[in-house]
Amino acid sequence: MKLMFASDIHGSAYYCRKMLEAFENEKAERLILLGDILYHGPRNDLPKEYAPKEVIALLNPMKNRIYAVRGNCEAEVDQMVLDFPVMADYCVLLADGKAIYATHGHVYNEQNLPPFCEGDVLIHGHTHVLKAEHREGYILLNPGSVSIPKEGNIPTYAVLEDGIFTIKGFEGEIVKTLDLNEKGTEKA
Repeated sequence: MKLMFASDIHGSAYYCRKMLEAFENEKAERLILLGDILYHGPRNDLPKEYAPKEVIALLNPMKNRIYAVRGNCEAEVDQMVLDFPVMADYCVLLADGKAIYATHGHVYNEQNLPPFCEGDVLIHGHTHVLKAEHREGYILLNPGSVSIPKEGNIPTYAVLEDGIFTIKGFEGEIVKTLDLNEKGTEKA
């Protein structure tokens, strides 16, 4: 199964369209949204084409292919307008022989690990900084931000297929890859 991960859309209709184009081009079975879907947040500038209502209209028809978790910018009002669940703090996926703990990152992150087993995967957004690293006892992944990347990164998303996690830009550039099954095989 091919999964696509994206985080921190922050209400950008422009980048939501780019993300959905990438999803179709990738031919992924599911789109996992790691929170902060509609609201830009008080610490962020408005992203390009900030239009939460348009983001709602773009995502709701995809409701059967989206898994989503709550970001620190999600509120009950967001759930009232989105046709797929967005209020769970995390979801656990089983893919490519790994347990993947998907969360936004404001509660569980590398400083506050969730309860999981040796070799499990933690994937989160929130920081807007992409990562794909083998850590002591677990794997840490972050697809970066769809609309407001930080630390000089470009807008990105990630795919997981056959145990390979690949972070990509919207122009098709591969930013980073990590083989989840072979420690020390990350590539920038």
